[in-house]
Amino acid sequence: MVSATLTEVAKMLRPGIQTSALDTMAETFIRDNGGVPSFKGYGGFPASLCISVNEVVVHGFPGKYELKDGDIISVDCGVYMNGYHGDSAYTFAIGNVKPEVLQLLKVTKESLYRGIEQARDNNRVGDISYAVENFTAREHGYGVVRELVGHGVGRQLHEDPQVPNYGRRGEGKRLREGMVIAIEPMINLGKKEVFTGDDGWTVATKDGMQSAHFEHTTAVGKHKGEPLSSFAPIEAAETANAELNSSYYTL
Repeated sequence: MVSATLTEVAKMLRPGIQTSALDTMAETFIRDNGGVPSFKGYGGFPASLCISVNEVVVHGFPGKYELKDGDIISVDCGVYMNGYHGDSAYTFAIGNVKPEVLQLLKVTKESLYRGIEQARDNNRVGDISYAVENFTAREHGYGVVRELVGHGVGRQLHEDPQVPNYGRRGEGKRLREGMVIAIEPMINLGKKEVFTGDDGWTVATKDGMQSAHFEHTTAVGKHKGEPLSSFAPIEAAETANAELNSSYYTL
């Protein structure tokens, strides 16, 4: 359901749309399909989606902001259904995004899959953390957000263990086959430092540079992790939507 909801978001994305319209659609879609938005009301959060644009890392509020050509937008979705929560996030490019920002999105998404490869029985959380940090920070020089982490997910939206995006191999909680965790790299184009806004939720980069965020709910497997959410339908919708709006982008 989280993947299906993010796919519906992908179909709507275009310059000029207000982020609140995405949230309204998502809540309706989730409830119409028998689910409940996990985020709405959680700790007082006011919306069904976390929508974070450009320098906002996570936990952005949907509102009157109209997307612009060149923006990037992270959409984080949680759904409670059949007794369990699912949690996934995807960062979209709107129109003509600068090459260095597109590269940030590509690397961040790849780092998620490198983390998932380490989500195997008898590994430790630090093996996931190291895989993400090594690829994003050491190989590409990006800032890895340290104040926010991935987490266990299941009957509760946030469970143990915490899953940082930085760390050392062989350290942290031992992983066992069948555990379910949300792995979610939050990677900045510039420096790692972030701050929380006056609303108590919105986290943004201190240097004002863009940030990317990708997340899969992942089952720990015997030999590697298994994503339980899927980006395939989201990516297909994203491609189709870009082609549909190509006439706008070339004006």
